[in-house]
Amino acid sequence: MPSNPPDEGNPVAQQTEDRSRALKPALDSMTLLVAAVIVHDKATDRVVLLQRSENAKFAQGLWDLPVGKSEPGEPITETAVRELYEETGLTVKPESLKVAHIIHGAWGVEAPNGFLTVVFATHEWIGEPENREPHKHAQVRWTSTARLPQEFVPTTGSALHAYLGDGPEVSLNGWR
Repeated sequence: MPSNPPDEGNPVAQQTEDRSRALKPALDSMTLLVAAVIVHDKATDRVVLLQRSENAKFAQGLWDLPVGKSEPGEPITETAVRELYEETGLTVKPESLKVAHIIHGAWGVEAPNGFLTVVFATHEWIGEPENREPHKHAQVRWTSTARLPQEFVPTTGSALHAYLGDGPEVSLNGWR
């Protein structure tokens, strides 16, 4: 039985070719991937927070979780470990991270489809928090969960409150 060349007269190959032409290049539909970490000392009921400096790219003066963008090809758990260390000097193992919350934000200059922040929580770390990026942060410190600052980045603040209060695991920001 003669067979057709792969592209000629083959309905499956034709459908695949048509679909390929209809798809946007992946970079045009990218969502920025971000990791944040809640370092929670359950014994003293406190968390590590940082205050963004007046020189920060966004949210100047507001409090935040240690947070940062994923590098190309980097697993999200490695992003969390790297960003936490870069910002606070704290070391955590990827396997100690548990997903605490997901934020899907609709806005972002760098991401046409917004951003997705995976908020992890950990109860295991090595070191004491320090401000390792003073050009970005005014301070890094332990804060009692009973006295969280009001001036918080809205998305990560909501995620922290949801984690502490057994609230929703997913939040949408800016979607209609």
